[in-house]
Amino acid sequence: METELDDVIFEQIPPSNDGTNPKLYAERASWWPLMSPRSHYCNEAEFFTLLFKQHGAPKAATLLELGSGGGHLASYLSDEFVITLSDLSEGMLTASRALNPDCEHIAGDMRSLRTGCEYDIVIIHDAIHYMTTLDDLERALMTAALHCREGGLALFVPDHVAETFVPGTRCQDTTLGKRRLRFMETVDDFDPTDNACTAEHVFLFEEQGKPRKISYQRLTWGVFSIDTWLAALQRCGFEGEVLDDVEGRRIFLAKRT
Repeated sequence: METELDDVIFEQIPPSNDGTNPKLYAERASWWPLMSPRSHYCNEAEFFTLLFKQHGAPKAATLLELGSGGGHLASYLSDEFVITLSDLSEGMLTASRALNPDCEHIAGDMRSLRTGCEYDIVIIHDAIHYMTTLDDLERALMTAALHCREGGLALFVPDHVAETFVPGTRCQDTTLGKRRLRFMETVDDFDPTDNACTAEHVFLFEEQGKPRKISYQRLTWGVFSIDTWLAALQRCGFEGEVLDDVEGRRIFLAKRT
């Protein structure tokens, strides 16, 4: 739904049935460098690289990232690993191909993708938060397991786990060339008995010579306990452990058994 007031267009973006946001990740894919700047991934990429090496990843290991988005994390890993990137959004894959021309790109849903290949390392970054049910979470973990060689590593990076979830609001203001994006995110858990939280986003898109656009969206993200994560990993063929990363998140490193 859109309304217009002078030079401002207001829109409410409904999520798709699976809780994702196809409009944001398709029509607005070119805005991704402002929404989630590449520089934000530098420290965690260094941390992940060291983690993989400490746990025996071979030199020039093959790596599959599921839900890879605009490829910002991969752009910091490509000097160390041979990378394949997969995402549900063709728009995001297009953005990633421009940034990571030497990486293979495959369109697919992390719950059902089957490439027929195995990799030394599989990563699912914060896109895992779109898995809002235990069934969906296990389907994504099984996809990772089927693509991870025996003895290989898998890394899962949820934004939240139940034990450490804290409601909060963050704001961001980014300018790149003729574009400026102002963004506010509020995350809350209105029902602590379920496996989900609610994220509300307000975007102000500004581009020289064009009307400003304000977009609002509400999304549901999965929030699972650490025990639920570890049990699901075991059922899907992993031996997992929980770690604290450089961003203060609880993340899961797993070995394919």
